[in-house]
Amino acid sequence: MAGTLYLVATPIGNLADITHRALQVLRDVDLIACEDTRHTRKLLQHYGIDTKTISYHEHNEQQRAAELIELLKQGSNVAVVSDAGTPAISDPGFRLVRTAIENDVGVVPLPGPSALIAGLVAAGLPTDEFFFGGFLPSRTGARRARFSELRAVPGTLIFYEAPHRLAASLRDAYEVLGERDAVVARELTKLHEEIRRGRLSELAEHYSTVEPRGEIVLLIDRTVLDQAGTEDSRVASVAALVQQFEAAGLDHRAALKKAARELQLSRAEAYRRLLAERS
Repeated sequence: MAGTLYLVATPIGNLADITHRALQVLRDVDLIACEDTRHTRKLLQHYGIDTKTISYHEHNEQQRAAELIELLKQGSNVAVVSDAGTPAISDPGFRLVRTAIENDVGVVPLPGPSALIAGLVAAGLPTDEFFFGGFLPSRTGARRARFSELRAVPGTLIFYEAPHRLAASLRDAYEVLGERDAVVARELTKLHEEIRRGRLSELAEHYSTVEPRGEIVLLIDRTVLDQAGTEDSRVASVAALVQQFEAAGLDHRAALKKAARELQLSRAEAYRRLLAERS
């Protein structure tokens, strides 16, 4: 029988943030495929785990995936870990999972730490809908084009960003997306954890003089603010949102329901506002 491929989430900072199940699987499998074996070895040594490791990263992913699939088909159990967080989320793993599925190899996810989720739940921004965009492009033109593509997304935008590009990304976000509430979550679960909240313009100004360190999650609210700091009527219009959602294929009732959720209104209040806007 074929073995099982385990996708094991590991701590993003604090080593205590690992599940009992994850530790048991890491002890029991035949092989652990690591983004960086030296980095993972620190975690394994901390918990007294001596399972054999092998490198599996973006530069050898295609070749290594084929090797691991052969081991799995022969009956070996393999765990995949990234340096931090959940494998395959902005880290290697996707190609191996797809190949495992194509070869009828069982794939078992072990949930655990994820920087984007940790940042989202602590940000104070809407959590009912969100879009994760991974790492932003490094070049200004491509980054601004990316923001432009996501301008109408009806949910909280979440990105990973490098410290030295944060100020430029905040400035581009402000200029392309308009003024919005935003959050910079830095070094989550670590000793110097920091969650800074503010408007895009304020955060852009702050980080233009302060270059942060460490891992960064950037979160941006879906609502555009006017100069007074209230919801921009162009975005807060129920009628405009209903029209947008109907154009995307929803029927009128579903579009109104989604617009109400987007604006954090009851359906009755959203309907009242819709009638008022159309009168």
